Amino acid sequence: MTVELISVGTEILMGNILNSNARYLAEKCAMLGFNMYFQVTVGDNFGRLQSVIRTALDRSDLVILTGGLGPTEDDLTKEACAAVMGVPLVEDAHTKALIEAYFRNNIYREIPQNNWKMTTVPEGALVLDNHNGMAPGLIVEKNGKTAILLPGPPGELYPLFEEQVMPYLQKLRSCVLLSKTMKICGHGESQVESRLLDLIDAQTNPTIATYAKVGEVHVRLTASAADNESAEALLEPVAEEIRRRFGTSIYTEEEGVTLEAALVKLLTEKKLTISTAESCTGGMVSARLVNVPGASQVFMQGMATYSNEAKMRLLGVRQETLKEYGAVSAQTAREMAAGGAKAARTDVCVSITGLAGPGGGSPQKPVGLVFMACCLKGQVKAERWQFKGNREKIREQSVMKALDLVRRCVLEFSDGAAQQAAGEEAGL
Repeated sequence: MTVELISVGTEILMGNILNSNARYLAEKCAMLGFNMYFQVTVGDNFGRLQSVIRTALDRSDLVILTGGLGPTEDDLTKEACAAVMGVPLVEDAHTKALIEAYFRNNIYREIPQNNWKMTTVPEGALVLDNHNGMAPGLIVEKNGKTAILLPGPPGELYPLFEEQVMPYLQKLRSCVLLSKTMKICGHGESQVESRLLDLIDAQTNPTIATYAKVGEVHVRLTASAADNESAEALLEPVAEEIRRRFGTSIYTEEEGVTLEAALVKLLTEKKLTISTAESCTGGMVSARLVNVPGASQVFMQGMATYSNEAKMRLLGVRQETLKEYGAVSAQTAREMAAGGAKAARTDVCVSITGLAGPGGGSPQKPVGLVFMACCLKGQVKAERWQFKGNREKIREQSVMKALDLVRRCVLEFSDGAAQQAAGEEAGL
């Protein structure tokens, strides 16, 4: 099945808002196994909207339109689609009752007249209740073609799609498409691709695709089969080979798990507590950790020590170290991590100090130079990184590398502890 996306809204064309809906829907359609060859963005113009809908219906089996379903005069998607498909608009009593209830529950004295515009739907359309807004979603079928109209706000579109559109689309599939995402840290996209090139060149089913993210690479495997069990059987041998090649560099195989979530889970399993000592990132690592539900079990304290005085007073960094090596140095990062662990009384502390720019660099210490260290049970490991990009990009990359540094240190510590315990048991 061929699907096409039409994003409606002059504000998208002008760059006033980011079109996150297109990315979301394209990904969902790919997961369903639909072919997508075109994505179109069109402004709030009735004639141009009719033109792109007509073209889309001519070349695709299914057209998904987002936006332009609201109560204002420039909300024209439903009207244009109905005109192109030759379907009259009729009032939907159920939608009218929902809109009346919405205003009544929100203590409005009267309903603005333009809101009744949202009660009309193409005759024969499947109406999808919008539990997070007023404009309903619509599915219109005619002459073997289908148009799905969805509200523009992501907070309305996403749940409506997941709850009502996805089950509808799943019935249209001729086969099952199953995907697995393997998330890798410590390697760039070109490195990952080169190590998988033989598998990629030989791919048929499943397919292998790499996606570069900030500080990590995602490898997505996708298999097509008659059922989930058969698709899983196709995926697993390829996934196992990738595990063999990348080992612990793979921090998760679950789409919804972030690096910080994987780290919190690992720390929880190992019964380790963590603190942070940040300079150039100013609390970004702490913020990422506390975004994870259950982080309070392991995350104890975050210290943003931007100035040298704060590094000395809160973390115990020696004045001699700062004078001889500077704030941006491996020596300072090591003392920040060790001092942070001591001050917070945690098993682990990760530190970051660097030059995020855009100014302040020198030939010896250019912008993008970042040192970080992890202190785990008194053992300190420091790393040096040279990042590229603007201030925001440098800080984001620093956070990802710091989280991965902690993850690797915990894994190495656990392996070392296990080996020591085995040696003691054997009398070594």
